[in-house]
Order: sequence, then structure tokens, then C-alpha cells
Amino acid sequence: MRRLWTGKAGDARAASGSSSERPPNGGRPAVVALQYFLYFGVFAIYLPYFNLYCYHLGFSGVQIGVLSALRSVVLVVFALVWGALADRFQGRRGIFILCSLAATAVWSGYLTTSRFGPMLAITVAHALFFAPLISFLEAFSMDVLGSRKQRYGRLRAWGSIGFILVVLAIGRLLENRPVNLIVPLILVGSAVQAVFALSLPRPAGKPARRRWQGAEAMRRLRLWLFLGGAFLMLVSHGAYYGFFSIHLEVSGFSKSFIGMAWALASVAEIGVMIRSEALFRRFSLPAVLVFSTAVAVLRWLLVWMAVSPAAILATQVLHAVTYGTFHMASILFVDRLMPEAAKTSGQALNNAVTYGLGNMAGFFLNGYLFEIMGTRPLFLVSAGIALAGGLLLAAALRFQLSDPESQI
Repeated sequence: MRRLWTGKAGDARAASGSSSERPPNGGRPAVVALQYFLYFGVFAIYLPYFNLYCYHLGFSGVQIGVLSALRSVVLVVFALVWGALADRFQGRRGIFILCSLAATAVWSGYLTTSRFGPMLAITVAHALFFAPLISFLEAFSMDVLGSRKQRYGRLRAWGSIGFILVVLAIGRLLENRPVNLIVPLILVGSAVQAVFALSLPRPAGKPARRRWQGAEAMRRLRLWLFLGGAFLMLVSHGAYYGFFSIHLEVSGFSKSFIGMAWALASVAEIGVMIRSEALFRRFSLPAVLVFSTAVAVLRWLLVWMAVSPAAILATQVLHAVTYGTFHMASILFVDRLMPEAAKTSGQALNNAVTYGLGNMAGFFLNGYLFEIMGTRPLFLVSAGIALAGGLLLAAALRFQLSDPESQI
């Protein structure tokens, strides 16, 4: 019997997995590391500059928020659909390759239009196929790491390295060039990622249909308490992911500085990711999650107040905690909770509620508020939302530790 929210030792054992686990096909973690590198390299072009591109096309804050939010809706729905199909038919690898190729093909549609209506349709279609990629990568990571799941951060760090290298290069490239250059660059990067997806390890044994085993785990209170807090944590990031680049540009900073700011955040997160094994050996998952939300409150308050380049860059260092430690603890927590045959669905649900619903709500809210108050006050609102998420996670921890029925 174990409490739903365990202490340090329990988390270390659970995050590592049982000693009987074996990575399929000898693991091949380098192949998954390359996918992280390429995925986040492309994301390093999209995240800081796509909304800025839309802003330069003349789209309003509401239109930018609608594009981002509807994309998130589709990501939520189809991440769950693809995840359930992958677990039901044990076809994660094939679905990942199919979606990578299809998402690349759909993205090419952005080369043909700059009008809001067609771009909205392309955004929805692209999100349909893009939806499962990151949650499937997280599930691949858990597979190839086997009994060494605490080393997840080291594998995931390759994504941050890719993000840093690309975001710095793009910032310099766009300094004296039009921002619409990002569209063909993302197309090329997506095509390369799709081609290398063919080298992902095949599952050991013949794929077979299985009865889906995630229903019982998804009825557990601890999962939904965690997801509620994580949802609010990602809502609080809506201003950052959706409007931080715009905030910097309207504040008078160059595109090179924007790229440097995003790169510094990724450098900071690498520092904690490569130390993930020591981190989760020393601290419990609940402690890491609650501490991360507390740091998010501080970060958004500092962004709200910061005006100098040095102060803005200093806030980016806190990304190591608000994203790095929170994300790693979330992935390990969900992997621990879900049964073996439903791990893809578990990661898809986590990604859907947080980076899907959380981002969607954040984009909608901040798109609306941007039209009323501009960019700076958005981060004060974000601090309040992060505080609410942290209080929910803290209350969940206190409830679980005092509830006699919180054992399994």
C-alpha cells in the first residue's frame, strides 16, 4: 500500500520503474534524442515568431488569440484520439510517422495565403496531425529509458539544445529580413524531422489489439487534482507563449534580443534537465510541482515590472523551474500513475489538459486582454493564475496526506 502522493523515496522508486523493465530493441535513446532536437528546433522558429508574423500581417490581438486557441482545441482533441488509437492497436510508431509527414504537407499551405480565413483552416488541419507528436515522444522516452526513467531530463535536454541553437540563429537571420521567412524554414525543418522519424525503434514483438487499460487510472482523484493545478500553471504561461515576443518588440527590443531571451530560457532549463536524476532522488514529485508554481508567480511579477534588458533576461533564467522542473515532474508523475498499456494515452491526456486546454485558455484570455490593456499587465494576471494553480496543488498534497482513503 502506498499513499497517492508519496515521499522522496517512493517517488524515486516509482520514477525509476521496476527492475524488471527493459528498453525495447536495446533502447536506442539517441534516435529519440534526435527527434527531440528536431522537434524543438522547429518549435524554436514557431513559438517566438509565428504570432509575431501574424501581427505583421495585420491580424488583431483577438485574431491572434483565436488562431492560437483553436489550434490548442484541436491539439487537445486529437492528442487524445491518436493516443487512444496508439494504445488500442499498439501502433504508436506508425501513427507518429504518418502524422509527421501529414503535418509537414499541410504546413506548406501557409506559403499560399496571408488572409485570416485560409490561415485559420490551415492551422486547424495542421494541428490535427501535429497533435500527438510530443506526447508520443514522451512515451518513446519512457520506453527507451526502461528502468532509468530518472534520466529523462538528460534525454529531453537535447530538445532544449536544438531550441537554443535555432532560436539564436533565427534571431540573427531575421534582424534585417522579413519575418515571413519563418514559414518556409518551418516547412524544411518539419520535413527533416519527418524523414528521421523513420528511424524510430520498432516495438518488440508483433503489435496486437489490447483492451484499453487507462479507464481505472483516469478515475483516480490524484490524477485530476494534479491536472487541475497543471492546467492553471499552463494558463499562466499564455501571456508568455503568446505575447512575450510582441511585448518585447513593442517595448523597443530588436529581434536578436528576442531570440537571445528565448535562448537563455532554454539554456537555463538544460541545467536542471541534465541533473534530473539527482533532483528526483532528493525531492519528491509533489514538492517539485508546488515549488515550480511558486517560482512561476515570482517570474510573472518580475516580467510585469522589468523594463531593462538585464532585468528581462534575468526573468528568463527562472524558466529552468517554471518549465524545466515542472515539466519533468509532470511526465514522471503521469508515467508512474498509468498502466503499461495506457502510457501513451496518459501522456496524451497530460499534454492535452496542460499544453492543450491550458494554452488554449491562456491564449483566449490574453488575446482579449491584450486589446484592452496591452502586453505588460498580462503578466500580472498570469501571476495570479499561477498562484491559484500552486494553491490547488498544495491543497491536493495536504488532502492526500491526511485522507485515510488515499492509499492504493
